[in-house]
Amino acid sequence: MTVRNRTSATVVDTSRSTRVRLRPVPLDAVQLTDSFWSPRRQINRETTLPSQFQHIEATGRLDNFRRASRKVNLPFQGIYFNDSDVYKWLEGAAWTLATDDAPGLAQMVETAIREITDAQQPDGYLNTYFMFEREAERWSNLRDLHEMYCAGHLIQAAVAHHRATGDDRLLAVARRLADHICAVFGSGPGKRPGTDGHEEIEMALVELYRDTGEPRYLRQAEYFINARGEGLAGGDEYHQDHAPFREQGEIVGHAVRAVYLNAGAADIYAETGEEGLLETLDQLWESMTSKRMYVSGGIGSRYEGEAFGKDYELPNARAYTETCAAIGSVMWSWRMLQLDGEARYADLIEHTLYNAVLPGVSLDGQSYFYQNPLEDNGAHRRQPWFGCACCPPNVSRTLASLPSYLYGVSDDSIWVHLYAEANAHMALPDGRTVELRQRTRYPWDGTVEFEVRGEGAFALRLRIPGWCAAGATLEINGTRADTPLVPGSYVELRREWTPGDMVRLTLPMPVRGISCHPSVAENVGRIALMRGPLLYCVEAADNPGVDPGSLVISTGTAFSTEDAPSLLGGLVLLRGEARVAPPDDAWTGTLYRTADTATGQPPGQAKQITAIPYYAWANREPSPMCVWLRSDR
Repeated sequence: MTVRNRTSATVVDTSRSTRVRLRPVPLDAVQLTDSFWSPRRQINRETTLPSQFQHIEATGRLDNFRRASRKVNLPFQGIYFNDSDVYKWLEGAAWTLATDDAPGLAQMVETAIREITDAQQPDGYLNTYFMFEREAERWSNLRDLHEMYCAGHLIQAAVAHHRATGDDRLLAVARRLADHICAVFGSGPGKRPGTDGHEEIEMALVELYRDTGEPRYLRQAEYFINARGEGLAGGDEYHQDHAPFREQGEIVGHAVRAVYLNAGAADIYAETGEEGLLETLDQLWESMTSKRMYVSGGIGSRYEGEAFGKDYELPNARAYTETCAAIGSVMWSWRMLQLDGEARYADLIEHTLYNAVLPGVSLDGQSYFYQNPLEDNGAHRRQPWFGCACCPPNVSRTLASLPSYLYGVSDDSIWVHLYAEANAHMALPDGRTVELRQRTRYPWDGTVEFEVRGEGAFALRLRIPGWCAAGATLEINGTRADTPLVPGSYVELRREWTPGDMVRLTLPMPVRGISCHPSVAENVGRIALMRGPLLYCVEAADNPGVDPGSLVISTGTAFSTEDAPSLLGGLVLLRGEARVAPPDDAWTGTLYRTADTATGQPPGQAKQITAIPYYAWANREPSPMCVWLRSDR
């Protein structure tokens, strides 16, 4: 069975017609075999998804569906949008079944589908919170009560299950609900104006259109986008309802809502080619990436409203950086990548997956971060579940669908977006099938080898990451290629291929000190450490007796790397020298003092320090952690 990717656009001709259009590679066409992502997907399949199902049962989320179908006599349990946690879990389980044989997980999926199907109302409505005593409240508060958000996640789960298994039972449930929504909302006769306070339905309806070919689903998604700015979802920045979508020039409000909305708008642009959408998306992406995004790729700096802050408002210890927001960023960038093949989108996808999504789950796959601060005193710890449990199943569905992010296909090219050891079978538009075998230790090593098992003329396009400033090399069958390798672009290898041709890409991975825009006041005089695609941090667990916040990195400090196969699931450490700044006794009992009375301090004791990848922090005993280190540079 051929499994379509989680997104599969039919892109029309637009003003970007000189740029390439990409088609995702089906999920089951890529088999990950590497030592980094494969174990994580195995843990997701064997531990994370089953344990999440247990939490879903134990917290009454499935009982809410049984209540709606009158199988049990219980009060509604939990938060009004608890249905969405079941749907996100189901989507992750479905994508897993597309590539893996997991009988126990398949039985859990059957249980969930049965309870969801039985809970649907005769008119197609489905939301377990609005049953019985709350039936009269249906669709009465679109701004706050997440009905369309829940519906969107059901639709996405149903599309995933249909594409993964060919079974259309859940898809039929989703279509009845979508038909109900289309009948109720809109600008036509007999319809009600309205749009969702928590975006999600837009992406879902476009995917349902792609899966079924029914145009009214696409029209309904367009309507919800076009209704922004009319005050139907609160009229404020928090809900992205402060202005019509095409007039929004900076990314604002609740971070998850914002990137979900933008992903939906990108889907609609892919189907309609409406230029106003694309112009806005470009502006919002620039606003996010150049002024309102953390060095980790995390977004949403404020606890208040889980929101974007002002330009350069990026506090470290109080960073909200919700895991769901990072996932939404990946979803949006993925859609933008399909529109024109610009490497900057793939760069951000890679960076965010490693440094903002992956920290959201523990190495054993059983506890989670909601917030992901870049500095901590040791008090912030992952939790096995949350009352608002949006992040755990969101991580699971992302890991389950990860293979589909690696490659893309255009008219005559195979594109390599992400590097991970894998075997892939990809179909070119002319019907030829090309097998691509990728061998690498990425992200620990920058050497990537490809065996091309295909023949004839086509192009292989390899991403040269933006982080690879210089020194990348490329060989074809052992001969150095003289093709320019430009960081932040794709290099095109167009030739007559013969089965067994070998391509070797080498990406140097020196340790890089990263500085921050001077308007981020908290990071002035500080640096962060990166190697390859990975952000590093200093955790006191590796540096006994040292407060990471007291470390000062000297100009010219050289960091070495060390393989640590038995530490934190296996990783590469950074080791280097730093000074431990001594306390300044003149500040004792004093918050402020006259500047000219400040005395110079001794340079402090030199000490060898160890840094670990940021995704791996907080997997041992609690201890302080810091990403941005003081510097005398």
